[in-house]
Amino acid sequence: MNKERLYTVLVEPHITEKATNLGAASNQYAFKVARDATKREIKAAVEELFSVTVTNVTTLNVKGKVKRNFRGVTSRHKSWKKAYVRLAEGSSIDYAAER
Repeated sequence: MNKERLYTVLVEPHITEKATNLGAASNQYAFKVARDATKREIKAAVEELFSVTVTNVTTLNVKGKVKRNFRGVTSRHKSWKKAYVRLAEGSSIDYAAER
């Protein structure tokens, strides 16, 4: 797989309360990923960038919400793709140290 592609697959970590609880309970981490990324590409990118072993990748498409702005004008947030990555026992990712 192309090294440049690996750096464009992961957009950013998705840090929420739910994602933090998943990390503590079942060693899972959430990432915003490219819309055209496959599970194999996501697995390879996480293993390469964070030097961990990935056991499972689950992806889902998040539909952009419709928001009402000033004076009833509506706009739509962009749709995006999210990936939950489960790591092997003993592996972990520290977002602050990787910066």
